Amino acid sequence: MFTIDAHLDLAMNAMEWNRDLRHPVTAINSRESGLTDKPDRGNATVSLPELRKGNIGLVVATQIARYVAPNNPLPGWHSPEQAWAQTQAQLAWYKAMEDDGEMVQVNNLISLEKHIKLWQDGALFSNKPVGYILSLEGADSIITIKHLETAYNYGLRAVGPAHYGPGRYAQGTDATGYMGAKGHELLKEMERLNMILDATHLCDDSFWEALDHFNGHVWASHNNCRALVNHNRQFSDEQIKELINRGAVIGGAMDAWMMVPNWVRGESTPRGMDCNLEVLIDHMDHICQLAGNALHIGIGSDLDGAFGTEQCPYDLQTITDEQKLPTLLKKRGYTDIDIENIMHGNWLRFLRKAWD
Repeated sequence: MFTIDAHLDLAMNAMEWNRDLRHPVTAINSRESGLTDKPDRGNATVSLPELRKGNIGLVVATQIARYVAPNNPLPGWHSPEQAWAQTQAQLAWYKAMEDDGEMVQVNNLISLEKHIKLWQDGALFSNKPVGYILSLEGADSIITIKHLETAYNYGLRAVGPAHYGPGRYAQGTDATGYMGAKGHELLKEMERLNMILDATHLCDDSFWEALDHFNGHVWASHNNCRALVNHNRQFSDEQIKELINRGAVIGGAMDAWMMVPNWVRGESTPRGMDCNLEVLIDHMDHICQLAGNALHIGIGSDLDGAFGTEQCPYDLQTITDEQKLPTLLKKRGYTDIDIENIMHGNWLRFLRKAWD
């Protein structure tokens, strides 16, 4: 089934993990044999051939670069200008993939419909470019508000104001506090440019503030449920209900620590914690019960988001295995229409409305 994955850090993997994503996952992992500089070396799940093999023809692909103040222990860049430069290197990689015929940017209704028609024409997927919608995960790299229009002009269509910890425009996972005047200015400019607000990673305070001050289109590209895994990275039922009221779609994430409670990084294993794709459906189903329908969920896997097979569902070896989800959803009683909506239809409906 044609599939949309609403969160993949492709350029981060290419530029920081030094993975040539034009190769099969087996080749990428083979080249990483013996490397220990990253925790997930040799455990990659994502590449462009695997996306095609899995009929995952459209993705939301990120730029990501955090600014960290002198007292911030998180990894990141020491100035917004350095963070901006890092996002521009990531942009250059996407452009290089476009020049090579591997990818194509989707940034408006015309390009969206053209790309969907290409992928649903019945021909083999092997030579089709993977479509990508450009999203910024964490707004720290936006040096000044004027830089946001520059980013819009090169194709940026969604922004998550925060990532982990305190940010320049909002507070993120494991942080607390509000957005303040700079954050409000960012939201106002996003609204003017018709950019999508990605609520993912916003701490509770900043989440409610953002939704109070932003009147545009909101989604959550990769988020699970606090009712099932009690951590501030997940959304509470109250937050999920508000997103539903705003017409959002929430992408189910496949990072094991977000899927099952009591995960211990570096110690727990997916099999040991019984973390499989059925668990992802538990989170999706929880959202559906709150909504009363299956119109607000999709896939936002975050696969290879600084983790690999050591920290994702044990029945997923590559991103191609997202194609196991329709059968599992069918077993849970979801209809064919529900399943089509979850695999691609909900994201398409959202984008068509946002870009109309």
